Parts: sequence; structure tokens; C-alpha cells
Amino acid sequence: MEPAIQTHTRRSKSPFPAQSAKIKNVKKLAILGSTGSIGHSTLSICQSFPDRYQVVSLAAGSNIDIAYEQCLRWRPKVISLATEKLAADLKTRLNTAGISDIEVLHGTAGSIHVATLPEVNFVVSAIVGVAGLEATYAAVCAGKTIGLANKECLVAAGELIIAAAKKHNVALLPIDSEHNAVHQCMRGGTPAEVKQIWLTASGGPFRNTPLANFDSITPQQALKHPTWVMGQRITIDSATMMN
Repeated sequence: MEPAIQTHTRRSKSPFPAQSAKIKNVKKLAILGSTGSIGHSTLSICQSFPDRYQVVSLAAGSNIDIAYEQCLRWRPKVISLATEKLAADLKTRLNTAGISDIEVLHGTAGSIHVATLPEVNFVVSAIVGVAGLEATYAAVCAGKTIGLANKECLVAAGELIIAAAKKHNVALLPIDSEHNAVHQCMRGGTPAEVKQIWLTASGGPFRNTPLANFDSITPQQALKHPTWVMGQRITIDSATMMN
């Protein structure tokens, strides 16, 4: 996957540069899970390559403070939050800031709208768990290229999503680290050349912990990953090797 995002501004008062009109084939992004780690990374790439990527829409979950900051920075056409109350609160804050041109939605229907806007041509699917499944499936059916960081979608409904991708000639591109590494390796040759794929894991904080000590491990210890700073669920999954 090439680097991911473009600065998009609609108001002349924004301190950030507008997209260059000379660049063709700009990726126009919908980011499902914009306030999570993958969302932050995607927007960071967008900031680094403002002439190649344009943020069109965001699905931001429950973190209204980060969602508000992302609205100020990226001025998406549409943003969706988890609940109706959060959406109403965000709309109030935006109106107070003098911003009235961002459509604020909520729930699954809002995420689906974010992912299927006509101008969007690349959807980053990074909502944790199966919460992003319906929006991801809708994006596939709408013919959008998918950058898939959410493996739960394929675990829960892989047969459905892959069938839809084939039907609509949609590319499913893995953008999470291990999966993208395998994807790049597979593109370096032909599938017939590959007999096995091995994935290694760090083991989290318990790689060198004696088995005799495992009965006394606490959640607090499991949340102290030696390398990465991640959300609680993925940190526990790493420590227990469930991911």
C-alpha cells in the first residue's frame, strides 16, 4: 500500500495548505476508526503527503475530543460517532467554533454513510472488533478499495466479504503490519512458489516468564507491553498470544 492521506480543507481560514490541483488520481479516503492507532497513523501519513491523499469522511467512535480536533484539522465532509448524544454534542461544539459544513451522523448507519460516499475511493477499515463489519461490507459492495486493518471482519464474515469483493472487483489490501508484510512477500513472486507462511510474535511482556509464574500474572502486568503502546484489548491479546 502506498502512503496514505491528503489534507482536505474547505475554509480559507485554515492554516494548513490546500491540496494541489496538479496531482491526479488522488486517494480520497474514508477512515473507519479515525481516533484509534491505525486512524492516527493514517492521518499522520496524510499530513506527510498532502498532495496525494484527501480525507473525505471519518468514523470516530466515542472519543469526542479527538473527533473534534480531527474535524478542526481535516474538515471532513462527514463524520460519524457511536451514539446520537455524542453526535449532538460534537455538532454543538462545531457550531460554537463557527463550523457548519460538516455533516455529523451516528451509529452503524452513520459509519455506512461515511464508507460509501460517492467521492470516496479508498476506505481504511480500522474499527476494533466486528463493529465495523457492516460499513466495510457496504464499502465493498459500493466498489471502494479497502485497506483492511480489522482482521475480525474476515474472521467473522470472510466468506461474505471476499465473495462481494470478487463480485464487485474490489481490492482488499491488508494494512496491519504482519498481514501487509505477508502481502508484500506474496507479490514478490507467484503463489505456487509458497509452501508455508510463518508469523512470529513477540510474546508481549511474558516472553521470558517461567511457566511456574503464570498462575500469578495480573492484568496490570499484561498491560505493560515491552515495545508497543496500544489499546487495552490488543495489548491483552498480545500478552496472551490471542492476536
